[in-house]
Amino acid sequence: MATDLTAPRTVAGPDVASIQRRTLRLLFTTQIIGGIGVTIGIAVGALLAARIAGTAVAGVAQSAGVVGAALLAVPVTRIMARHGRRPGLVLAYAIGAVGGVLVVLAAATRWVPLLFLGMLLFGGGTAANLQARYTAVDLAEPARRGRQLSLVVWATTIGAVAAPNFAALADRVTTGWGLPPLAGPFAFSAAAFVLAAVVLLGLLRPDPLLTARRLAAADAPAAGPPLVADAPATAVAAETPAAVAPVKVRAPRTAGMRTAWSVVRGRPAARLGIAAVAVGHLVMVAVMAMTPVRLGESHADADVLRLVGIVLSLHIAGMYAFSPVVGWLTDRLGRRAVILGGVGLLLAACAVAGTAGHHTPRLSVGLVLLGLGWSGTMVAGSTLLSESVPAGVRPSVQGFSDLIMGLAGAAAAVVSGFVMQLAGYPVLTLLAAVAAVPLVALALRPVPTGAPDEEG
Repeated sequence: MATDLTAPRTVAGPDVASIQRRTLRLLFTTQIIGGIGVTIGIAVGALLAARIAGTAVAGVAQSAGVVGAALLAVPVTRIMARHGRRPGLVLAYAIGAVGGVLVVLAAATRWVPLLFLGMLLFGGGTAANLQARYTAVDLAEPARRGRQLSLVVWATTIGAVAAPNFAALADRVTTGWGLPPLAGPFAFSAAAFVLAAVVLLGLLRPDPLLTARRLAAADAPAAGPPLVADAPATAVAAETPAAVAPVKVRAPRTAGMRTAWSVVRGRPAARLGIAAVAVGHLVMVAVMAMTPVRLGESHADADVLRLVGIVLSLHIAGMYAFSPVVGWLTDRLGRRAVILGGVGLLLAACAVAGTAGHHTPRLSVGLVLLGLGWSGTMVAGSTLLSESVPAGVRPSVQGFSDLIMGLAGAAAAVVSGFVMQLAGYPVLTLLAAVAAVPLVALALRPVPTGAPDEEG
């Protein structure tokens, strides 16, 4: 009988435990930095696009960042599968920084194609932030996976909640430097991404994924080659302290998206994990992306940035601030129960925001509920997915999940702009709620007895 590569790593002694603690501390720090970069861009992206290209196109431009995050997940996770987490995360942040610079140039030239390209590459920052949550569970004990993944998600709160309020300050400061209105926040985002990349490049050692693979190989030396290529033995040796000596592993070719899909297709829990992450993200993006435009309908330009900052800060607090509680509930109550709770919160959010009219406090409550629902589906779905597939193919499956999630969010962002213009914000929230309903049926579907990926 083959060894389960997702089983507890009983060979992980104090040295591996210290690696995990150090990794979590580092990820916590870089998530704060990256969260600032991503959220400043989100706060003003739709407004900038609306002023350059019009309201209907604002959703398309906003979706470019989501598409960028989705598409970049493929090469980033392929690099991770072959060389470890560090180079993949560094590359993603570097691409995000380039995107931020291009958005600034687009604002200065008012060239719409350059804006789309910049937003597409800006998605690299989001891709890095999302992949960091998986990095947190590479060496986590099974009973603590939900909590440790949620801890990294929660770290984004510190930077992300404050970031929208920094947007107005960044805009004022950079306007004095000669940058056009709404361009300055993206310059700050690019600087934040560069800083996060430098910190990870220098300090994410040893690489947690390479260490986890080596431990899995040590537990199952006779189990045959892994599903995807492990890093070369020399790379593992360079990443691993002497107290945790490397084990040579046979390495077939790196798996791609087709292999990831073939693995997911035969595992009901993995399918549910991907669906939970994708649907939760779709609903959240659809409603959140047009909220700044909704606020702009009833407030003057002098007030709209301040109000967008406040409302989005509350929304982002809902997304991240309670994620440790969501992670604890995920480990305590089970992944499916938390996914169902997240869907319930998403439906409540759509009802509250859709009926708020131009009452900003009620709209804010709806956006907080939207963030809480997203947190439930994201944390529980990501945890369920990570533990439902073998370690060898895990990076590729995680990249596949982020690809599906990003494409779902991008579709929602594109459609939301047109729905907003043609039918209004209440209809948009109603359609978002309808999109969440099928996930309830999938989460309630019984798991076949003895299924290999049935949660414990």
